[in-house]
Amino acid sequence: MENPYAAPQGEIITPSSLFTPLTWKQILFSFEGRIPRRQYWGATGIHVLVVFVITFVAVLIVQLSRERSSELGSWAGFLILLVPVVIVLVWSHFAVGVKRWHDRGKSGWWMLVGFIPYVGGIWQLIECGCLRGTEGDNQFGGDPT
Repeated sequence: MENPYAAPQGEIITPSSLFTPLTWKQILFSFEGRIPRRQYWGATGIHVLVVFVITFVAVLIVQLSRERSSELGSWAGFLILLVPVVIVLVWSHFAVGVKRWHDRGKSGWWMLVGFIPYVGGIWQLIECGCLRGTEGDNQFGGDPT
């Protein structure tokens, strides 16, 4: 006889998605795969934080160089350190954006829409930052959500 107070028994369904979670290194530097909006905004927050730190250091150097009146020496060292940081930051920005476009079911070349004056940045903000990615698997991988 069946117990009327027993919890209902159901079939256990395992997800059949192709998605495997990405590491932060893959999220920030790889151009393959898909990422959801939360990871996109997390990576964008990291990028903004790095830009704020660079700006803070630049302002600090300007203030110190005014006090010492030796602009060239302090700026040269800062610029030597700044070039590799900016290269890594731009690479990471494009890698994160490409994966987000992949989640929307589009080619990574859609990153270039951001270069269209006035509307490109707004378009990219809405597509990548606000709209949900393709539900289920697409040609770029499994659903990350």
